[in-house]
Formats: sequence, C-alpha cells, structure tokens
Amino acid sequence: MQASDVRPLPVLEDTLAYLLNLLDSTDHPFEVVHDFIFDRTRSIRQDLSMQNIVDDKSIYMYEKMVKFHVISHLKLQRCGSSPNISSVHYLNMEQLTKALTSLYNLYDANRDSSTVYRNEAEFRSLYVLLHLDSNSQPMGESLSLWFHCVPHPIIRSKEMCFARSVLRFYQMGNYVRFFSTISAEASYLQYCILELYMSKVRALSLSYINNAGYKLHPYPLVHLSKLLKMKESDLEVLCNACGLETCADEMENKLLPTKQTTFCCPKEGFQSYNFMGLEQFER
Repeated sequence: MQASDVRPLPVLEDTLAYLLNLLDSTDHPFEVVHDFIFDRTRSIRQDLSMQNIVDDKSIYMYEKMVKFHVISHLKLQRCGSSPNISSVHYLNMEQLTKALTSLYNLYDANRDSSTVYRNEAEFRSLYVLLHLDSNSQPMGESLSLWFHCVPHPIIRSKEMCFARSVLRFYQMGNYVRFFSTISAEASYLQYCILELYMSKVRALSLSYINNAGYKLHPYPLVHLSKLLKMKESDLEVLCNACGLETCADEMENKLLPTKQTTFCCPKEGFQSYNFMGLEQFER
C-alpha cells in the first residue's frame, strides 16, 4: 500500500459522518443500508489501526461505530428471522464485539490516573448487558473477571449500577423489577441490547404465573401487561405463542387461566413487541 492510499484522519471523520447519516434512510430495506455502512465502517477501523491513531478523536469515532452496530443489533432483530437476516445479525454482533474491544483498549491507552471519558460508563455497561445470559459470552471473558479490570469510577457510575441491577434481576427471574428498572433508567443504547432478552423474560413470567396461580382465579391480562410493559393485545399473542389459552369474563376483560399444561416456548423463536413506556426509543 502506498502513502497516497491511506486516508488521513479528517477524511475518515468526514466519511464516517456521511455513512452514519444514512442510518435512518428509508429508501432501501434496513439490511441493505446496514450492508453498505457495515463494510465501510470496518474499512475505517482498519485505516485507524494501520495509522496507529489512538487519540481522543479515534475514541469519538469508535464510539460512533459501536453505536451503529448496537442500533443495528435492534433493527436487524426486528427485520425477521430469515436465514439471511440471521446471518447478517451474527456478522453485526461479531463486529460489535470487535469494535467494543478496540474502544475499551483506547480508553485504557489514553487514561491517566483520573481520566474517565464522558461516554465511557455507558459503553462499558454494554459489555454487561451483552452477557446477561450465562450461555452467551460473545466477548469471551466472564463478567466476574472483567469487572476486576474496570476502573472504580465506572463501577460506581449510574450506567454500570443500572446494568448490574438488570443482570441481577434477570438471573433471579424477577421480571417485575427487570422491566420497571429498564423503563425508569435505560438509555437508548442499553435498550437496543436489552430488547433481545425481553421476550424470554416475558415468557418466563407467563410460566411462573401459570404454574403458581390459583386455578379458580384467572389472571387479568391488563394487570400483567402493565408489569411486562407491553400492549394487552400483544400479551395475548405471546400467551398463544407459548401454548396458553386466554378467555374473557362477563365484562369482556381478557384473562389468563392458570395451571394449563400446554405451556412451551415458541419453536420459531420469539417475535419483538413494543416496550410501553419507552416510546421515545421506538424508531
């Protein structure tokens, strides 16, 4: 490669700004837009690495590229579950973890004894949210080991306290606190990661209520929908997808009869449902 082939930092910054302006384009399906941006942001990261650019400007650019992959994580999930989309989703996750690892290395390389970057706590919290499920370790290192390497100001930040609370409620199966904490405290980037877990937690809540409920007192869907932060109509769809029948009382209020023996997780996987209370995040 010749020196003339290397794009200087200002050109890389302008290129990245142009690409990210395309993210909300509706002229083409999102997977097409994603593919166009995906290849070119990966090339930008390669250029930054080859030129050994590790200053504050590179941190700012990496944060933007991580944000692109996080938002894509959510949008691709909503595109459906076709083999092609699943493949793109996998590749996006692969690049998200690589970009996050590079961003964390940049934070550490530029840190002095007192420096914590403005957005660092939020981007560090994404590591925790990506590892809520013990069966999924996309970035390799376990949370217990990873926490030992995180600066103490980050550990005490509101963003990391939120992520650790959500982790605890997820592992405990405390669906009420899981959803109420997300509703009250999640940032948009944190929500993009968490939506993938929500249907699983909602199905878990149906299992709890179905098994523990009193058979002669069906559970009102309107009450459960508020706890699970979803529309009552969506909750009825989820109940049916999990093999549970619903009914209605004399006032036409929807109810979930308990002690049904037909509960199961959908073989085709879960669909996404809107999160009530975070409408400002619904793009």
